[in-house]
Amino acid sequence: MKKLLVLFMTIVLCVSLFVACTPAADGNNDETTAGDDTTVADDTTAGDDTTAEPDDTQPADPAAKSEGVMTYAEYAAAEMDAEVVIEAYVQAKQVWNSEYQNGSLYLADPDGAYFVYRIACGEETYNKLEKGTKVSVTGYKSEWSGEIEITDASLEILEGNWIAEAKDVTALLGSDDLINSQNQYVSFKGMTVAASTDADGNEVAFLYGWDGSGQDGSDLYFNVSINDSTYNFVVESDLCDSSSDVYAAVKALNIGDKIDLEGFLYWYEGANPHITAVKTAE
Repeated sequence: MKKLLVLFMTIVLCVSLFVACTPAADGNNDETTAGDDTTVADDTTAGDDTTAEPDDTQPADPAAKSEGVMTYAEYAAAEMDAEVVIEAYVQAKQVWNSEYQNGSLYLADPDGAYFVYRIACGEETYNKLEKGTKVSVTGYKSEWSGEIEITDASLEILEGNWIAEAKDVTALLGSDDLINSQNQYVSFKGMTVAASTDADGNEVAFLYGWDGSGQDGSDLYFNVSINDSTYNFVVESDLCDSSSDVYAAVKALNIGDKIDLEGFLYWYEGANPHITAVKTAE
C-alpha cells in the first residue's frame, strides 16, 4: 500500500513539473507584446520631444534686423541727410504716381515708425505692398516742416508680416512728448467735434481743404477738442480718398459729436494727424 502511495505521488510530481516547463499561453504573449509596445511608444515620444525641429509656422521676431540694418534707435539718432538702411512693415501707402513711378509709405516696427516719401517702385511692386508686408528700404533721412522722412529711396520686399496696433496718445496732445510718436499708428479717444469756419463765415463740422476752398475729393480738415484745447486733424485724400469709409464718416460729422479716431501721426509745423478711422466714442 505504501509502495502504491509513493508511486502515485511520484506521478503527480512529474505531471506538475511538465506543466511548469510548458511555454506560456497566447494570452501571456499578448501581455508581453503590449508591454513592449508601450515601452517603444514612450521612448519614441520622448525622443520626438527632445529632437523636434523648430516650428517654421511661428512668426519671426518683428523687431529683429538683418546684419547692417539700423535699429529704430540708430535711425532716430542718425544725422539729417545721412544714408539710412531700415527694415520695417508696411502699415499704409499713399496713392501711386504713374508719372513718376513712385508712392509714399507708412512703415513701422515694434520700436518706432517711418514715413517714406515717394519711394521709387513700379506699379506691380506697389500693388504687392499690402498692409503688413516686410520691406527693406535704403534712402536718406530728411526733414520737411518738422516731418522726419526717408527720401530718394529704393526698396526690396522681404519675407515677413506684422501689423502695429494703434497707440493711444490722447494724453500726449499738447505736450512736447507727442512728437516722439511721430509717424506711428495712433488713436485719440473721447474727442469732441469742434466748429470750423467756412469761406462764408459759417460754422461747419469740416472743410474741403485747409481753408475751405476745396471740393469733394479734396483733403478733409476738421477740428476736435478735449480738455478745453482744440486740435486740427485731416483725412489725407492721397491716403484715404473720397470712396473710403473714413472720408464718408467725416462728412457725416456734426459739431458736438463725441468720437474716437485712429490714424498716422504725421507732422507739418506741428502735429497733423492723418486720420484713417472715425467711430462714435465708447
